Amino acid sequence: MKNKKLLGAIAISGALALALAGCASGSGNTGGGDGGGESVETKAADYNPQPRENLKEGGEVNFEINEVPEQLNAFNSDASADTSRLWYYYMPQLLLVSPEGEVTKNDAYLDVYEIGEEDGNTTLTFTFTEEAHFNDGTDMDWTAIDATWKANRSYDEGFNPNATDGYKQITSVEEGDSPKTAVVTFDGIYAWPSMAFLTGGVLNPKHADVETFNNAYIGNLNAEWGAGPYTVDEFDSNAGFVSFKPNPEWWGNAPLLDKVTFTALEDDAAINAFKNGEIDQVEAGSQERLAQVEDVDGAVVRRAQQTAKTVLMVDGDKPQFADLEVRKAFFMGINIDQQKQIAWNGLGYEEEAAGSLNMYSFQDGWSDAFGEAGLKYDVDGAKKLLDDAGWVEGEDGIREKDGVKFTVIYPIFSNSPVQEALAKSLQAQQKEIGIDVQIEVRASADFSDDFTSKNWDIFGLRFTDSDPFGPAWMCQIYCSDSGLNLSATGTADIDKQIADEVETQKDATSWTEAAMKLEPKIIEETWGVIPLYNGPSVYVTQEGLANLTPEPYVGLDLFGVTPVENLGWEK
Repeated sequence: MKNKKLLGAIAISGALALALAGCASGSGNTGGGDGGGESVETKAADYNPQPRENLKEGGEVNFEINEVPEQLNAFNSDASADTSRLWYYYMPQLLLVSPEGEVTKNDAYLDVYEIGEEDGNTTLTFTFTEEAHFNDGTDMDWTAIDATWKANRSYDEGFNPNATDGYKQITSVEEGDSPKTAVVTFDGIYAWPSMAFLTGGVLNPKHADVETFNNAYIGNLNAEWGAGPYTVDEFDSNAGFVSFKPNPEWWGNAPLLDKVTFTALEDDAAINAFKNGEIDQVEAGSQERLAQVEDVDGAVVRRAQQTAKTVLMVDGDKPQFADLEVRKAFFMGINIDQQKQIAWNGLGYEEEAAGSLNMYSFQDGWSDAFGEAGLKYDVDGAKKLLDDAGWVEGEDGIREKDGVKFTVIYPIFSNSPVQEALAKSLQAQQKEIGIDVQIEVRASADFSDDFTSKNWDIFGLRFTDSDPFGPAWMCQIYCSDSGLNLSATGTADIDKQIADEVETQKDATSWTEAAMKLEPKIIEETWGVIPLYNGPSVYVTQEGLANLTPEPYVGLDLFGVTPVENLGWEK
């Protein structure tokens, strides 16, 4: 299949989700430099892959999670990466992805998955297995594909999807030779046909109306609408606790574990929980966190390529940031090298400039789009832009305009010393150009709600990537109706440029080239969000835990999306 060849070679990006900004996120390099310390290898993937026969049946695995989000529909725009993490354990996952980016069907759900072409249009054919059904007894058939498409194809029909990319290019979903077969037809040749149904799977067709899609998963997992190796055991949103147990309705390979739990923990609490044996894996992406847990009995340090970008966003709806040149000045006042040094202190790590929200520097076709657009640390240049915009420096060094001081709120959702140091570094850098950054430390459980309600002026977070489809999701990042980029800097003209210059391309290579050519131009017109760095994905796990981070958006397996039933303990 022509598509399959392109997946490994073309730059990897993908459906994006929100994640709490971490202290140090990762790239697949080795070496000292920005991070200091001895050179430490960071692998592309480091998740202890094991065949099922090497693993024992039974046991439990306990994970930390940033929060149990209020919105628990992974397709919804208000969902976060944590939503998807929970969703993947009890909802259908039709397609799987190798760490390197090859997409294959999940045999438990599909007998047939084919990419084809008919009358000049790309087609997808799904044939569900006879056994495939939802927990409430609803058969899994073509209507599930149809309902998923209709809920995600547009923001104009009342639905609030995470992204319309991939779905909006579909013109029809029809029943095939039997109700078990769905034939999906795109408008012309489409470069990324697998992307639409990869991350979230499919929706139960009985429950894909607007009201259900938008509201029924608020504070509710709705296990009866799911279908997977596990189902919900206990759920307590107030306590931030979810556990999963083997699903009696499941027809595929039995899950190896008796129970999988997720507990929402603040940074310090997660470190202590790992030390006490209460959780089996903890993120340790800073020297300070790593030092606390790397010598715990049975602990194994795993380092992999981070498929996420730590970004900084400003709210263009706020009067301080309404001016394009002021937003640019703010970003020019950030010393990204200093931010990297703080984040990676002692990790022995360096990387190229992040440079793009579409791609990573380790991918074919990447270029430094933000550098081309003029992003650089330039205090004098930033001051001049602010002067020209009418923001006058006061006696205390803070700028004023029309009697209003240039004061902005920057919330952080962590009690980590490194996160605090990063915030204070930003605060000091902005003070140098006359901007007063007020830091507010908030609970990690407030992250999703505060972000989506725009309870901030500046926001730091990660854009986490789910799949290997390059800049196929460019509209999700830059279009004016994006639920991911809340900088309020998109325009109808930018939407049209993406549609006309990028989304008309017929193959992945041309699409990627067009996206990277357009990205600097969009940045120059917006200056709403910048990538700071990627960094290494570092976890400390209990020895013997295998097939780690099977779910999308997180972890140690690069872009891997693997069967959750294979997570388990070595014999």
